Amino acid sequence: MGGGRERYVGVGERRGRLGVRHRLGREVRAQRPEEVASALVALHGSDPAAVYLAVGARLVEAVKTVGETERALYEDRALVRMHGMRHTVFVFPTELVAVVHASTGVTVAARERAGLVKDMAKAGAPDAVWLAEVEESALAALGRRGEATASELALDEPRLREQFVYAAGKSYEGVHTVSTQLLRVLGTEGKVVRGRPLGSWTSSQFRWAVAPAHPELDVAEAQAALLGRWLAVCGPATEDDLKWWTGWKVTDVRRALAAIGAQVVALDEGTGWVTAGDVEPVAGPVEPWAALLPALDPTAMGWRQRDWYLAPELRPLLFDRSGNVGPTVWWNGRVVGGWAQRADGEIVWRVLEKEGVGREAEAAIGVEAERLRGWVGATRVTPRFRTPLERELAG
Repeated sequence: MGGGRERYVGVGERRGRLGVRHRLGREVRAQRPEEVASALVALHGSDPAAVYLAVGARLVEAVKTVGETERALYEDRALVRMHGMRHTVFVFPTELVAVVHASTGVTVAARERAGLVKDMAKAGAPDAVWLAEVEESALAALGRRGEATASELALDEPRLREQFVYAAGKSYEGVHTVSTQLLRVLGTEGKVVRGRPLGSWTSSQFRWAVAPAHPELDVAEAQAALLGRWLAVCGPATEDDLKWWTGWKVTDVRRALAAIGAQVVALDEGTGWVTAGDVEPVAGPVEPWAALLPALDPTAMGWRQRDWYLAPELRPLLFDRSGNVGPTVWWNGRVVGGWAQRADGEIVWRVLEKEGVGREAEAAIGVEAERLRGWVGATRVTPRFRTPLERELAG
């Protein structure tokens, strides 16, 4: 996986790779949402609107964003919304369901189910055998319905309405419904996925659907496959980046790097990794480019070490206290500011880093703001996790 003198990959080349491989340069924009998801491996799905905004920023015809993304998610099922890395909901290409489940979901799922059974036992609720019966019945009902809310499933399986007290006597005591907790566990186990929302494309209330059938893969092989896909898009990356993005142990990361024959390159922050054969220089987009990316966009959140595309002094304004990035303005591979939508639908933006951002950049950013306004229209897209600059700009 190394040896000899490693080639140095500078900040300029890394930004160029990002512009091309993340489909952000104008000449590399995608025709369909499936191309965007494949290029990025995973779209953060915990904020529903962010999925559409991330797709729209990368489509040739942004006006088709909502219709085409809904087609891919709910008609063709080419994309699926499910739990993935770091116990977070993502939207993946459907062909990655088995890989994501085996590489990251199995361990989390075992922990989640054990925790639910333990919590129910403490509350004097029914045991694991009872829970398994309810699960089997609920999955059968979901299969018959195709898609359903938790309330609709409870019409077929009334035991889903059972409640138990969680953390009795604690400051965070609460009453949990079996349906809510069980569906969450089934999601981490790769048995159910999010279906159509109850409202518009910005709604966070979803129906549930049975997960696409997928084989059970070997964990190590699945980890190698997932890491290889991500590194091909986001390499070079450090071991710390890889550990953060996957949520795996460092031993799992190193094993996967060895399995795919990853190669070493030198970065400003130390040793980096690329996929085998990806050490040669990569040209960036031909034309300068601007982009308005949403909160939780996979490009802005793609690496743990971000100084090469995001100045540290900008972070307090662009991130919340939990480390979630807000809406960002990009110019030629680096974050230069942020944006927001006001109540009347206007897209407003501010450049925070002035160096290298002249009239050409501001004109290009303005074009992207109008492009975004053109397809979003009057739909409100307030981020789920709000950040200082976004709040200020939104008024």
